[in-house]
Amino acid sequence: MNIGLSDKIRDIAQARYVNPAILAGRQEFSIRVRDMLGDLETEGFPGGGHTPQICSALRTSKFLRENGLEIESIEGPPSKMSPTVVVRYRIARRPAQENPGEAQANETRLQSAREETPEAWAHRVTGKIRGLLKEELKECGGGEAFIRWVRGYDEEEKA
Repeated sequence: MNIGLSDKIRDIAQARYVNPAILAGRQEFSIRVRDMLGDLETEGFPGGGHTPQICSALRTSKFLRENGLEIESIEGPPSKMSPTVVVRYRIARRPAQENPGEAQANETRLQSAREETPEAWAHRVTGKIRGLLKEELKECGGGEAFIRWVRGYDEEEKA
């Protein structure tokens, strides 16, 4: 299963902030974007440029719904896209109990995100792309037929 950076951000936030708050019985907690940047760096993500994505991922309805959260406030500059942003949450409801298989799958996905190096990720993703391209070429009748098809469109545009 391929998950994007926003999903990984939400998984890390859930594991490091949401779940501990729920287990501790807290009704409110907060996540600092600066802390999430550090968490991503600890997980081996290349540095820099993730601030807007973190800010967005922590406010998505998907993150709020899956964890039974409501945003109490967002502190920071007017843009709300800065490492100084602090998102304060209120636990509106306890997340529905997952079935054991789903809980295990989520834990496996998070563990994979922690252990996968950028090189391993690139290799895995390009392997999937290669597989998709291979299937598309097969449907076109092979590589040469695909090239003829592409060139055919080029020739029609020139005429």
